[in-house]
Amino acid sequence: MPIHAQLLRHATETPDKTALVINGRSLSYGELYLRAKAIFRFLKEFPRSNHRMFDLPGVETLAALSLGNHIGFAEYFAAATAFPNACAVIDPMMPSETVERIIERLAPDVLIVDDDAGPSAEIARRLGIPVVVAGAEPFDLGAGGDDLAVDADGIFLIGFTSGTTAEPKAYYRSREQWRRSLDRGRVVFELEDAPSTMCPGALAHGLALYALVEALDAGATFHSVRKWDPGAAARTLSSERVERLVAVPTHIAGIARAWTGEPALASLRDVLTAGAKLDVNGVESMRRLFPKARLREYYGASEIGFMTVSTLVGGEIDFPIDRVGQAYPGVEISIRDPDENDVGTDVAGTIFVRSDLIADGYLWGDDGQAFRVTEAGATVGDLGELDADGMLRVIGRAGGMMISGGNNVYPAEVESALKACPGVEDAVVFGLSDAYFGQRIVAVVSGETVDPKILADHCAQMLGKYKIPKQFYHMRSWPMTSSGKISRGQVEQAVISGDDRVLRLSA
Repeated sequence: MPIHAQLLRHATETPDKTALVINGRSLSYGELYLRAKAIFRFLKEFPRSNHRMFDLPGVETLAALSLGNHIGFAEYFAAATAFPNACAVIDPMMPSETVERIIERLAPDVLIVDDDAGPSAEIARRLGIPVVVAGAEPFDLGAGGDDLAVDADGIFLIGFTSGTTAEPKAYYRSREQWRRSLDRGRVVFELEDAPSTMCPGALAHGLALYALVEALDAGATFHSVRKWDPGAAARTLSSERVERLVAVPTHIAGIARAWTGEPALASLRDVLTAGAKLDVNGVESMRRLFPKARLREYYGASEIGFMTVSTLVGGEIDFPIDRVGQAYPGVEISIRDPDENDVGTDVAGTIFVRSDLIADGYLWGDDGQAFRVTEAGATVGDLGELDADGMLRVIGRAGGMMISGGNNVYPAEVESALKACPGVEDAVVFGLSDAYFGQRIVAVVSGETVDPKILADHCAQMLGKYKIPKQFYHMRSWPMTSSGKISRGQVEQAVISGDDRVLRLSA
């Protein structure tokens, strides 16, 4: 973690202040730092894996965390990112086959889990990788040691983001990049007074992980829930008097539905959202629930970091709802044509960014279809346009990538899973606008299999839950292009218009 100097300061100046609360369990800053030091010393004892397929310059111990939202996540993350360590964060909710491919390829020196009998632990043991269970450590967590290094640079984090295939891409980040981002964010988001923060999302995902680090950097108390539960999240917001909420729109919508307290939550001063574009109905709902909060959103990507930030309600500048704001400090945005020429304002094209917050690249999974860095800057293939005031509108994702519930989902990945289902001849997947999910994943198939439960169950064996289509249709005859390919646009239009060629299989 690129904030060890801040952690040491908070542990020294405010050791009794609560740093982290998850489902009623808490850690103070003094406890967090002491335990992180003990874990750091413990991690040094593991021999380096001789199965690693790639080089990580300057990294001695690579620890992988497959913990979920566990109270021990912060202490293990702090220890595993202190120089000369690096940490890989694996979502334990991914399909077992995906987790196995990641662990086998990553070959970490040790895997940290919260369930000794869970799939991640079983996979690691089968591959000969040592497993440690958080909360059942074979050493004295009260025994400290030397302070964690505070002035080191280099790689500290390996994360995973969805790609155009079923194989997650592995990107890596340096401490310098996150330090710059955190320093700017402390000013942009006005965190100097360390507002208590809640993020109910999975810590294995970029939004929640960054929110945790951001809160600890500022010396704030970070709240979360063990597993996503809108009722538990709503109760935490009301009972803990949280001042700042960071969440994807889907989570905010769920909290609004589960809210049973006072008509409005007056203690919240800021709501920051990302992962999917807010719409008018979402903003109005948030305004009713959080009447005194400033509503903001940002647009970014795991590989590029922050790109824009906007204030929708409650700030000095209220941005149009269809825009995602102006460039984040230190970021330069341009819109470019296929030849990477700058097209200027009010013209659609690919969004390119020049920034010192950009990831170094991928360890694996670079298919050239999304993140790339050229002389024009960096892009993840998003399409958009800028107006004369520098306000960015995101039109969509190149390749049709969907954002459902704040998660990135590529049609090709879901289509590949469906085509592997017995009785399915072909499949087309796309997203339709949805008030709750942002985009509702829709699948159209051809072939003998028309039972939506069979289709969904098959997808569940190969994909994460959030990638399973919400609606299934059957197409008797595909509309084709002149080159002999399925006309995806016509398929989508047939579903929207209720064309006789498509039969709805599920509600």
